[in-house]
Amino acid sequence: MSWRGNGPRIDSIPTGPELSGSVVRVDVDEQTAEKLAARVDLAVRGVRVDTPVRRSKGAGPSDDGHLVVDGANAALPLNPESPYTVRDGRVFDGAIDLGLSVEPVARPRFYDLTTADGVPYRKIALLHGRDVLATTVVQTCVRYGEDQRCRFCTIEESLRSGSTVAAKTPAQLAEVAEAAVRLDGVRQMVMTTGTTAGPDRGARHLVRCVRAVLEAVPGLPVQVQIEPPGDLAVLAELREAGATSIGIHVESLDDEVRRRWMPGKSTVPLGEYEAAWDEAVRVFGRNRVSTYLLIGLGEDPDELVDGAARLIERGVYPFVVPMRPMLGTLARRDGAKAPEPALVRDVTERVAALLRGAGMRGADQGAGCAACGACGALSAAGA
Repeated sequence: MSWRGNGPRIDSIPTGPELSGSVVRVDVDEQTAEKLAARVDLAVRGVRVDTPVRRSKGAGPSDDGHLVVDGANAALPLNPESPYTVRDGRVFDGAIDLGLSVEPVARPRFYDLTTADGVPYRKIALLHGRDVLATTVVQTCVRYGEDQRCRFCTIEESLRSGSTVAAKTPAQLAEVAEAAVRLDGVRQMVMTTGTTAGPDRGARHLVRCVRAVLEAVPGLPVQVQIEPPGDLAVLAELREAGATSIGIHVESLDDEVRRRWMPGKSTVPLGEYEAAWDEAVRVFGRNRVSTYLLIGLGEDPDELVDGAARLIERGVYPFVVPMRPMLGTLARRDGAKAPEPALVRDVTERVAALLRGAGMRGADQGAGCAACGACGALSAAGA
């Protein structure tokens, strides 16, 4: 990509080699297994710590504080009833040191700025982890009525609370991205969107946003996240605009679970997801396409892992993450609980082994949830 615009050039970010399909074996030793167990427990039970960077509402299944655990991004529930505390840069269970280093992510400097049209930067995009800029470009969703909305999602609650704006313009996103890279060392960006009523379901606005950001910050890896669009040609438009990777998030491959947890999204047949994944892999490449699979929706764990295996065969990275019901969700209102850590660890270990065997690492996506890894524990398992 040739350098354009006035922003800083990002051409030293490692996005991983193009994968050749060779099988890679990674043995998990006892120490790694112990750390993975602790990391999974933290992901489910959370930690008692104050974090300057946190997220409590918005799209998706995560309600968290942002930390760096053993050198990797971690988004952990801030739970006053958690058995885990942080002292002297370490995680403790009572008096027991879990062997994990931890550092809260510092408040970024770009949060103190305001766009040229008068909007605080933090209402346009947020820091996730230590180096990921994340934004929901359209903060409304046609599926947000109570009989349609995903039960783990609060995409419009952050809008109602005044912590964001309904729609971000390409110019606003470009301005904030340039500052976040220059001032705070951001190394990748994630753009998601609420589903819109048009046949592209919001994807073409993302095309304009990606193009504007990369004009301001050439070379910045960007992941886009969408529902399967009615017109699959938009996937090529997103790639041509400069997107590095794409997330097409299904959350579950079990239709009964989908109808119960995602009544609106479940009206999109799994066949449409499969067609979109296959076209996205053709356009973006193997292991540049990902999808969330949520642990704790009631899906049989063996079937969940089998589904993950089928996704891997397609070249799609299954980002398995525990469902942790956020304040403001229908799930939280109705008393849903996070899954047991033992279940999360079992699924995570099995999916990680499949990914390692296929030579697929989240970091090689270049940008996005799998590349960040904070909301799950696959990266701690070597995937």
